[in-house]
Amino acid sequence: MEKERRSHTRMLCADMVEIRWKDRPGKMQKSTALLEDISSSGACLQTETPIPLGVEIGWDAPKQFFSGYVRYCVYREIGYFVGVEFGRSSQWSSRTYAPQHLLDLQELLEKSRKPRRAATTGQTRPRG
Repeated sequence: MEKERRSHTRMLCADMVEIRWKDRPGKMQKSTALLEDISSSGACLQTETPIPLGVEIGWDAPKQFFSGYVRYCVYREIGYFVGVEFGRSSQWSSRTYAPQHLLDLQELLEKSRKPRRAATTGQTRPRG
């Protein structure tokens, strides 16, 4: 199993965003993408078209503009998954932007590890 290389907790999410980038010749490109996950240092977007490595990419969200550089772009069965490393001015925080659907896997895992209290029915056992 590959060791996790991320230094910041990644949050799974789902939100549609309009992304912009300049292609190699310098022409501005636009597309709709699905924001798959996000952390303070980066995000993963699902797109229908590949985006070249190293290009600067950006999108607007309520209260914040995100920009960064494409670190990977891989095709999987349902589209291209594009990894974006944020620039210093685009550090994500849930206080400034909460995607439409947001799931903290770390929190979910911690909740699943806590012992559950047995439900009581209020019935008493007959003594015998």
